Amino acid sequence: MMKHYFSTMNNIVLTHSDMENTAFGRKVRIYFERPNDREFDFAEGELPSAEFSKTFGFSQNELLQLKRYLKNNSFLIWEYAQKGGGLECLKS
Repeated sequence: MMKHYFSTMNNIVLTHSDMENTAFGRKVRIYFERPNDREFDFAEGELPSAEFSKTFGFSQNELLQLKRYLKNNSFLIWEYAQKGGGLECLKS
């Protein structure tokens, strides 16, 4: 599965998948990742629900902030995923 870069804030990278068609509708997978001393902290989820399915290393407060950031940027992420992904889709 292809991951497309969206942004970096406070050393946390947000990437997303292409648009996926499922039996339940369309979705975009999202990934927040931050390096730590050993590996990576992460939060994985999807749009349009903006819910996390897997998390590791982020506090509850950080997860709330990431969810708020995701909701505030969901329109752009959704649009980029429809066009083939990431900020690079704007060049075409």
